[in-house]
Amino acid sequence: MKQIYLVRHCQATGQEAKAPLTELGTQQAEQLVSFFDGISIDRIVSSPFHRAIATIQPVAAKRGISVELDQRLEERVLSSQHMEDWLDRLRDTFQDLSLCFEGGESSLTAMQRANDVLSELLSSEAQHIVIVSHGGLLSLLMKSIDDRFGFSEWQQLSNPDVFLLTCTDTERHLKRIWG
Repeated sequence: MKQIYLVRHCQATGQEAKAPLTELGTQQAEQLVSFFDGISIDRIVSSPFHRAIATIQPVAAKRGISVELDQRLEERVLSSQHMEDWLDRLRDTFQDLSLCFEGGESSLTAMQRANDVLSELLSSEAQHIVIVSHGGLLSLLMKSIDDRFGFSEWQQLSNPDVFLLTCTDTERHLKRIWG
Protein backbone atom coordinates (compact mmCIF):
# COMPACT_ATOMS: atom_id res chain seq x y z
CA MET A 1 0.00 0.00 0.00
CA LYS A 2 1.40 3.37 -1.06
CA GLN A 3 0.80 6.56 0.82
CA ILE A 4 1.00 9.75 -1.16
CA TYR A 5 0.71 13.08 0.61
CA LEU A 6 -0.74 15.80 -1.62
CA VAL A 7 0.44 19.15 -0.28
CA ARG A 8 -0.82 22.54 -1.38
CA HIS A 9 1.83 25.21 -0.91
CA CYS A 10 1.87 27.62 2.02
CA GLN A 11 0.69 31.22 1.80
CA ALA A 12 2.59 33.17 -0.88
CA THR A 13 2.84 36.78 -1.97
CA GLY A 14 1.35 36.11 -5.41
CA GLN A 15 0.66 33.69 -8.24
CA GLU A 16 3.75 34.18 -10.38
CA ALA A 17 6.32 31.36 -10.49
CA LYS A 18 8.89 33.26 -8.40
CA ALA A 19 6.45 34.53 -5.75
CA PRO A 20 7.98 33.92 -2.31
CA LEU A 21 6.17 32.76 0.78
CA THR A 22 4.81 35.44 3.07
CA GLU A 23 6.07 35.64 6.65
CA LEU A 24 3.06 33.56 7.67
CA GLY A 25 3.80 31.14 4.81
CA THR A 26 7.34 30.65 6.13
CA GLN A 27 5.89 29.87 9.57
CA GLN A 28 3.45 27.43 7.96
CA ALA A 29 6.35 25.66 6.23
CA GLU A 30 7.95 25.16 9.64
CA GLN A 31 4.63 23.80 10.93
CA LEU A 32 4.77 21.20 8.17
CA VAL A 33 8.06 19.94 9.66
CA SER A 34 6.17 19.14 12.89
CA PHE A 35 3.18 17.82 10.95
CA PHE A 36 5.31 15.28 9.09
CA ASP A 37 7.31 14.31 12.19
CA GLY A 38 6.88 10.57 12.66
CA ILE A 39 5.55 10.07 9.12
CA SER A 40 7.74 8.05 6.76
CA ILE A 41 8.82 9.87 3.59
CA ASP A 42 10.80 8.17 0.81
CA ARG A 43 10.49 10.80 -1.93
CA ILE A 44 9.46 14.42 -2.32
CA VAL A 45 8.36 15.71 -5.73
CA SER A 46 7.45 19.36 -6.17
CA SER A 47 6.30 21.95 -8.64
CA PRO A 48 9.28 24.08 -9.66
CA PHE A 49 7.45 27.25 -8.55
CA HIS A 50 9.28 28.95 -5.68
CA ARG A 51 6.31 28.84 -3.29
CA ALA A 52 6.00 25.06 -3.64
CA ILE A 53 9.72 24.42 -3.10
CA ALA A 54 9.86 26.81 -0.12
CA THR A 55 6.86 25.01 1.39
CA ILE A 56 8.57 21.62 1.55
CA GLN A 57 12.25 22.56 1.80
CA PRO A 58 12.28 22.62 5.64
CA VAL A 59 10.82 19.08 5.72
CA ALA A 60 13.31 17.90 3.10
CA ALA A 61 16.24 19.47 4.94
CA LYS A 62 15.28 17.87 8.25
CA ARG A 63 14.93 14.47 6.55
CA GLY A 64 17.99 14.78 4.32
CA ILE A 65 15.82 14.15 1.26
CA SER A 66 16.32 16.04 -1.99
CA VAL A 67 13.32 17.74 -3.55
CA GLU A 68 12.72 16.48 -7.09
CA LEU A 69 11.25 19.15 -9.37
CA ASP A 70 8.65 18.23 -11.97
CA GLN A 71 7.26 20.85 -14.36
CA ARG A 72 4.09 18.82 -14.75
CA LEU A 73 3.18 19.89 -11.20
CA GLU A 74 3.08 23.60 -12.12
CA GLU A 75 -0.21 25.37 -11.52
CA ARG A 76 -2.84 25.11 -14.19
CA VAL A 77 -3.25 28.23 -16.34
CA LEU A 78 -6.91 29.14 -16.74
CA SER A 79 -6.25 31.70 -19.48
CA SER A 80 -3.51 33.97 -20.74
CA GLN A 81 -6.07 36.77 -20.91
CA HIS A 82 -7.26 38.80 -17.91
CA MET A 83 -10.75 37.67 -16.93
CA GLU A 84 -12.81 39.86 -14.60
CA ASP A 85 -15.12 36.89 -14.01
CA TRP A 86 -12.29 34.35 -13.60
CA LEU A 87 -13.96 32.71 -10.59
CA ASP A 88 -17.13 31.98 -12.58
CA ARG A 89 -15.04 30.70 -15.50
CA LEU A 90 -13.05 28.46 -13.14
CA ARG A 91 -16.34 27.04 -11.82
CA ASP A 92 -17.33 26.33 -15.43
CA THR A 93 -14.15 24.28 -15.97
CA PHE A 94 -15.10 21.97 -13.10
CA GLN A 95 -18.42 21.29 -14.83
CA ASP A 96 -17.11 21.08 -18.40
CA LEU A 97 -13.71 19.42 -18.14
CA SER A 98 -12.88 20.04 -21.81
CA LEU A 99 -13.57 23.79 -21.62
CA CYS A 100 -10.43 25.72 -22.55
CA PHE A 101 -9.97 29.49 -22.62
CA GLU A 102 -7.49 31.40 -24.78
CA GLY A 103 -3.93 30.58 -23.76
CA GLY A 104 -5.17 28.30 -21.00
CA GLU A 105 -5.41 24.63 -20.26
CA SER A 106 -8.55 22.53 -19.98
CA SER A 107 -9.24 20.62 -16.79
CA LEU A 108 -8.80 17.36 -18.71
CA THR A 109 -5.34 18.37 -19.92
CA ALA A 110 -4.25 19.44 -16.43
CA MET A 111 -5.68 16.25 -14.93
CA GLN A 112 -3.75 14.17 -17.44
CA ARG A 113 -0.37 15.72 -16.63
CA ALA A 114 -1.00 15.40 -12.88
CA ASN A 115 -2.06 11.79 -13.35
CA ASP A 116 1.04 11.10 -15.43
CA VAL A 117 3.15 12.14 -12.42
CA LEU A 118 1.00 10.06 -10.08
CA SER A 119 1.23 6.98 -12.31
CA GLU A 120 5.01 7.20 -12.44
CA LEU A 121 5.20 7.54 -8.66
CA LEU A 122 2.84 4.61 -8.15
CA SER A 123 5.09 2.42 -10.27
CA SER A 124 8.22 3.51 -8.39
CA GLU A 125 9.78 1.68 -5.45
CA ALA A 126 8.95 4.49 -3.00
CA GLN A 127 6.07 3.75 -0.63
CA HIS A 128 5.68 7.13 1.13
CA ILE A 129 5.72 10.08 -1.25
CA VAL A 130 5.05 13.78 -0.86
CA ILE A 131 3.76 15.74 -3.86
CA VAL A 132 3.79 19.53 -3.51
CA SER A 133 1.78 21.58 -5.95
CA HIS A 134 -0.96 24.19 -6.24
CA GLY A 135 -4.65 24.38 -5.39
CA GLY A 136 -5.94 24.30 -8.94
CA LEU A 137 -3.85 21.37 -10.14
CA LEU A 138 -4.24 19.35 -6.93
CA SER A 139 -8.02 19.91 -7.04
CA LEU A 140 -8.15 18.47 -10.52
CA LEU A 141 -5.97 15.53 -9.54
CA MET A 142 -8.28 14.84 -6.60
CA LYS A 143 -11.34 15.21 -8.85
CA SER A 144 -9.87 12.56 -11.13
CA ILE A 145 -9.62 10.25 -8.10
CA ASP A 146 -12.97 11.19 -6.54
CA ASP A 147 -15.46 12.91 -8.86
CA ARG A 148 -17.20 14.43 -5.83
CA PHE A 149 -14.24 16.81 -5.46
CA GLY A 150 -15.25 19.95 -7.31
CA PHE A 151 -15.30 23.72 -7.33
CA SER A 152 -16.69 24.12 -3.80
CA GLU A 153 -14.02 21.76 -2.43
CA TRP A 154 -11.37 23.83 -4.24
CA GLN A 155 -12.77 26.93 -2.52
CA GLN A 156 -12.39 25.24 0.87
CA LEU A 157 -8.69 24.45 0.44
CA SER A 158 -6.31 26.19 2.81
CA ASN A 159 -2.71 27.27 2.45
CA PRO A 160 -1.12 24.91 3.19
CA ASP A 161 -3.34 21.87 2.91
CA VAL A 162 -2.53 18.17 3.04
CA PHE A 163 -4.47 15.19 1.73
CA LEU A 164 -3.47 11.55 2.10
CA LEU A 165 -3.97 9.35 -0.94
CA THR A 166 -3.75 5.68 -0.01
CA CYS A 167 -3.34 3.37 -2.99
CA THR A 168 -3.58 -0.38 -3.31
CA ASP A 169 -3.69 -2.40 -6.52
CA THR A 170 -7.48 -2.08 -6.60
CA GLU A 171 -8.42 1.03 -4.58
CA ARG A 172 -7.58 4.67 -4.06
CA HIS A 173 -8.74 6.44 -0.92
CA LEU A 174 -8.41 10.19 -0.44
CA LYS A 175 -8.67 11.96 2.92
CA ARG A 176 -7.91 15.49 4.08
CA ILE A 177 -5.51 15.27 7.03
CA TRP A 178 -4.54 18.92 7.56
CA GLY A 179 -6.35 21.15 10.05
